Amino acid sequence: MSTNFRVEHDFLGEKQIPADAYWGVHSARAVENFPISGTRISAMPDLITALAFVKQAAARTNMELGVLDAKLADAIVLACKDLAAGALNAEFVVDVIQGGAGTSTNMNANEVIANLALEKLGLDKGRYDVLHPNDHVNASQSTNDVYPTAVRIALWLGIERLLASMAFLRTGFEAKALEFKDILKIGRTQLQDAVPMTLGQEFLTYAIMIGEDESRLREARALIQEINLGATAIGTGINAPGGYSDRACQLLAEISGVPVEKASNLIEATQDTGAFVQLSGVLKRVACKLSKICNDLRLLSSGPQAGFGDIRLPARQAGSSIMPGKVNPVIPEVMNQVAFEVIGNDMTVTMASEAGQLQLNAFEPIMGWSLFKSIEHLSQACRTLQTNCVAGIEPNRELLAKRVRESVTLVTALNPLIGYEKSALIAKTAMKTGAPIGEVAESLGIMSRSELEALLVPEKLTQPIALVRGGL
Repeated sequence: MSTNFRVEHDFLGEKQIPADAYWGVHSARAVENFPISGTRISAMPDLITALAFVKQAAARTNMELGVLDAKLADAIVLACKDLAAGALNAEFVVDVIQGGAGTSTNMNANEVIANLALEKLGLDKGRYDVLHPNDHVNASQSTNDVYPTAVRIALWLGIERLLASMAFLRTGFEAKALEFKDILKIGRTQLQDAVPMTLGQEFLTYAIMIGEDESRLREARALIQEINLGATAIGTGINAPGGYSDRACQLLAEISGVPVEKASNLIEATQDTGAFVQLSGVLKRVACKLSKICNDLRLLSSGPQAGFGDIRLPARQAGSSIMPGKVNPVIPEVMNQVAFEVIGNDMTVTMASEAGQLQLNAFEPIMGWSLFKSIEHLSQACRTLQTNCVAGIEPNRELLAKRVRESVTLVTALNPLIGYEKSALIAKTAMKTGAPIGEVAESLGIMSRSELEALLVPEKLTQPIALVRGGL
């Protein structure tokens, strides 16, 4: 048994730990205490990387300020670099949903880094008499400044990927807007026929909507760049040497590449989770708008015979186990479902932030997990929407042209030329007889078919122009 396990202890007593495990007693207790989601911290590699950045900055600062021996600090730094590269993600065994304000995650990181650093020194795992998870890896720190700082860095990294995914989708819509710029169609309001527009205008709208949210997301990202590293327990900096916070924040920015800044008031920053609420709200905004776009794509492609049929989405898979040949809009549907999840995650973040008490919010783990899911799932959904749907959308040119030719909504464009009363007469007659408006206008002696045909061009139907009553 001695070869398969090592014995570690905390103030609760001793515990056997697998000999090859880099985690230790505190992580083992957390695994027992929080069998909640079945999803481990290892599922959040950005958080593990961020924790490694924080611990590396702390070790270097502690060495500079004389808190940590250079030999131990160097070993910790080397271990952190390996960790940041993803070497030991599987050793983060604690559930993502946990009590304790992130203490279990911080302890998991301390233990993994300590045991990896011990190996760098040529020693066995568990030789905490030489290099200790708390005394050395966690020197001048508390979970209450390490965890929220790491969460912010991890979110920043995730937002970078989401911004790239949104830009990828936006440029896809921009390309389609250019491709469809001369295709006339009937716009709709309240699901009823309205006035003509181009399919390109419709798709450009989607690109602009996404671009606006890219800007809002950058604004929210700027708020999470403020960190409380050096605050230790509640923001007073107890157990940290003078100058630690400023130097640790400076080094963290250099190591991570994230432009973090020390909060002006560490006590406030330790308990305030407003930046998470703001970010979550922006993610909800992104989700709502992307879901709306996908609702449109599903409507516009509905059919193929009994629906709108304006566009054709690329067929991605069989749509039914009972109806042969049926193809469903599965890619927009998955974006819709991601949006529903993000909206629910926003409520979780909202309630967790509201539940904070006094000098600390104990519920940052669920906030972090909710935000990580929202960011990652939105990022992946944007990419599949562009790659597997938008890039392959085709217009139903013949149907769109037929609808424009036959639509009574064209009389709206005639108002400046012939006036409201004559336009209304044409519309009423066309609706009653079912005849095209060109035929009706000509039969009523109001306008010839050739004059009407000259009007059916995008530049005259889809943008403000100077029209002269009585002629084209």
